[in-house]
Amino acid sequence: MKCRIRKWELSDARDLAVALSNKKVQDNLRDGLPYPYTEQDGRDFISAMLSADENETFAFAITVDSIAIGSIGIFRQGNIHRRTAELGYYIAEEYWGKGIMTEAVRQICEYVFRKSDIIRIFAEPFAYNIASCRVLEKAGFQYEGTLRSNALKNGKAIDMKMYSKIKELS
Repeated sequence: MKCRIRKWELSDARDLAVALSNKKVQDNLRDGLPYPYTEQDGRDFISAMLSADENETFAFAITVDSIAIGSIGIFRQGNIHRRTAELGYYIAEEYWGKGIMTEAVRQICEYVFRKSDIIRIFAEPFAYNIASCRVLEKAGFQYEGTLRSNALKNGKAIDMKMYSKIKELS
């Protein structure tokens, strides 16, 4: 199954609401997303991403057959970390395990390294999310260590893993 990343369109709001109104998807994301997730929530998010500074926020829809099935973004950090950025992503459950996310991660990293001065992209998946860790490894990220009791999710202190990909400087 072939995927493509592209800029968000307001018409993606319905597909976004479907993907995020799934507890299994939200259990692997940071807190703060409404549940259930509505089309209006999707429009608000898409509007924010479209108006964000394009040198700070690299936000895309993940699409299959022109349908938005998920979201992927890289967010520049500040101060001494200004050439470092954090990666975040998710796709609808029905698309899990098909290699789509690995391809989307490869596409966005290549784009950001080519279009910006960012030299390090990192991700911090929950340690229990083996599939997300595997996505990062297959996309060329290096495991750097476990951040013990680094998050509180669903009432439990949980570990996170740190992965990074460094721009090849030549």
